[in-house]
Amino acid sequence: MDRLYPIVFALMTGLFWGAYGPVLANARFADPTKNPFKPYVMIGLAYLVWGIVGGLVGMQQTGAKFSFTSTQAFWGFAAGTLGAWGAMTLTLAMFTGGGAMPQIVMPIVFGTAVTVSAIVGTLTVKSDVSPMLYVGIIGMAICIVIVAANTPHAHPPKPKADAAAAIPATAPSHT
Repeated sequence: MDRLYPIVFALMTGLFWGAYGPVLANARFADPTKNPFKPYVMIGLAYLVWGIVGGLVGMQQTGAKFSFTSTQAFWGFAAGTLGAWGAMTLTLAMFTGGGAMPQIVMPIVFGTAVTVSAIVGTLTVKSDVSPMLYVGIIGMAICIVIVAANTPHAHPPKPKADAAAAIPATAPSHT
């Protein structure tokens, strides 16, 4: 059973991150001003709360002490920065393209993430690289296009009519 935990948690991550884009779009559409940075602030708050609480609970459960080497702190902060920048650029990707963006953006994000992870891993590990990696990268690019092109796109909610605009200009005066 222990061998299944990484797969279960990886699938859960995919579920969480896969739902992230559409939920982010809902947050944006819920704001009357449609400002994409309001949800980003809440994303940051959630990262802060869940990152610290989850990290502390995990450290407590595993018996880890609250001490870090400078190298560990550097790489942890670098990873957090990349995650935050990813959330920011995802916010920008969703904001700049209109309401159907989660269905287009998310396959691009995740297909690119898999490919970049493979390339970075290849560059940092001193071993031979199977030519099948490159076949997989090309296949991933093809799959990104197929998934993004064929995912049904929801339309953004219609804006509510402004009360002042609903009054006709030629309304009779009752004076």
